[in-house]
Amino acid sequence: MNKKKNWTKLQAEGSWRIFRIISEFVEGFEKMDNIGPCVSIYGSARTKPDHPYYQEAVDMAKRLVEEGYGVITGGGPGIMEAGNKGAQEAGGASVGLNIVLPFEQEANQYIDIDKLVNFRYFFIRKVMFVKYAQALIMMPGGFGTLDEMFETITLIQTEKIGKVPVILFGTKFWGGLIDWIKKVLLEEHNNISAKDLDLFIVTDDIEEVMTYINDFYEKGDRSLQPNFEY
Repeated sequence: MNKKKNWTKLQAEGSWRIFRIISEFVEGFEKMDNIGPCVSIYGSARTKPDHPYYQEAVDMAKRLVEEGYGVITGGGPGIMEAGNKGAQEAGGASVGLNIVLPFEQEANQYIDIDKLVNFRYFFIRKVMFVKYAQALIMMPGGFGTLDEMFETITLIQTEKIGKVPVILFGTKFWGGLIDWIKKVLLEEHNNISAKDLDLFIVTDDIEEVMTYINDFYEKGDRSLQPNFEY
């Protein structure tokens, strides 16, 4: 097969793939539209139940439910499982946005049966995370967590979504990255503005997280609703 024929074939397959993408968006919107206000918790799939961050994620989710929020996670093991576990044990909405991967990802047992959504495409899944979250909590994680953190901050910075509370939980974990952002991005290269550092907070205190989120909405900066409505 020559290059032109092969390219034409791929174009045709790409056109049909649009319908699969649309169907994922439709399923996600239909399920997520009815869950009420939630907070997204991100973090590593590799964190074990005996790790302190796992228990902190459980406790974080329980406090969020006490404050009237459901919890959205990526649906897998580790920190995601901990978030769903805490939400379910506290009697709140426990949502899992599971992604089909060739390794390390299966939906955990603590997701409400009617609130599990499976995704093929990362970008659709990330839309659901941000669109339906009243706040976003980044627990320690790997490349995926960093990707989601920076994308969310970029969307807020560029005003593609409304501002929402973004919390980086774990000062020891995030400290080096924040130092690099301040020294290299801000001071040495002027690639961001000083005010961009106000787009998130870093803390080790679950109660500070709750206060930050509650104060944000009590001040009327934003109402409890889905984000980036078109």
